[in-house]
Amino acid sequence: MTPRITHADLGPDFYDVVAPAQFPQHILRYRNHRAAAEVGLDGLTDAAWIDHFARFVPLPGSFERPLALRYHGHQFQHYNPDLGDGRGFLFAQALDSSGRLLDFGTKGSGTTPWSRGGDGRLTLKGGMRELLATSYLEAQGVLTSRTFSLVETGEDLQRGDEPSPTRSAVLVRLNHSHIRIGTFQRLAARRETANVQRLMDHCVQYYVPEGAGGPAAFLDAVVGRVAVLTAQYMAAGFVHGVLNTDNINITGESFDYGPWRWLPTYDPAFTAAYFDHGGLYAYGRQPETMVWNLSRLAECLLPLAEHDALVAVLETFSSRFRVALDSATAWRLGVDRLNSAAWWAWLSASQMPFEAAFHACHRGAVPAGAGWDGARAALAGSAPTRAHHPYFDTGPCTMLVDDVEGLWAPIADADDWKPLHAKLEAIEYMRVAYDG
Repeated sequence: MTPRITHADLGPDFYDVVAPAQFPQHILRYRNHRAAAEVGLDGLTDAAWIDHFARFVPLPGSFERPLALRYHGHQFQHYNPDLGDGRGFLFAQALDSSGRLLDFGTKGSGTTPWSRGGDGRLTLKGGMRELLATSYLEAQGVLTSRTFSLVETGEDLQRGDEPSPTRSAVLVRLNHSHIRIGTFQRLAARRETANVQRLMDHCVQYYVPEGAGGPAAFLDAVVGRVAVLTAQYMAAGFVHGVLNTDNINITGESFDYGPWRWLPTYDPAFTAAYFDHGGLYAYGRQPETMVWNLSRLAECLLPLAEHDALVAVLETFSSRFRVALDSATAWRLGVDRLNSAAWWAWLSASQMPFEAAFHACHRGAVPAGAGWDGARAALAGSAPTRAHHPYFDTGPCTMLVDDVEGLWAPIADADDWKPLHAKLEAIEYMRVAYDG
């Protein structure tokens, strides 16, 4: 492992030093062997793994004590200055095998100054759902955080949206960055212009080097990355559910999963969160939501830049998103290029199961239907980019709500983890097929 303490360079205006919770139990439920190898931690014993990622014994050379990060944010477009890491913290940083800086961030690791009366805990079901979301998104080619560790912690939690008491867990995720749009918003709200500049310079140095050249260049880099992520969401049929500004980071990397869902069939109005009554974060509204969020970042940069220059950058999102959507759709279909409009029109008209449509196209088994001639013509001008894989000879691996509930039920009823492990193996098989 090549440890780092890079975030500490920003200074105490950006975080609070905290202590992790002490849990009554530590049952290792998942460790990400592939990600561990990338950061040089694959040689840890299970006991050492639990020490570091459940008891939070410091990793040598990284932070001596965890850091709860400070930020604000718009939640469902209402500004909330009472945010910050309330049940997580930045535990460590390290370089991966390619020299990229990565964060070890937690979820369910205890209370912090930003807990707002919460218990700082994570339900085991919530941890399982995040594991499934990150694994499946990665298999679909979406730039996402990865679930690094999941440990059951032996507490009974009371929740309003799950049968209670419910089991508890602590999760560690691996991210390129935990610096959010909301991190900038906090500084801007407090009129800390020098710290806005300091944070932007830090981001350029460690995360978005293409953003060098001033605030407009930095915004341009973030807009480009978020446009790509949004296109990947749409091509995956994924609905994040809570695209608040504190859940959008400057590297354009998806993270922090709550009420996510995948589309059964193409439906722009499909929502993930039961509390999203107005459909603000519906599947089809995710691109406009991202533009709205990026506009909030631009506002934070106004003291450092010309208004018109920032507006001009924001106006590029639409065209960049369309290009990225063509690219993401082509990748999912296994072709080198595609004007994807006809594909999406057919998917809408046919109402074929979303994942099955992409899956079947790999073996030429898509049934004809309304609008298919246009989609077929668009695909005819493309060349295949991946060799045929046996994965595509059987039914697709899906991640619909019934799939998730079907995996949780045996855990809740009989502590039977075999179906979950089988699903993770199926997702890995899918990832390898798409990477081929």
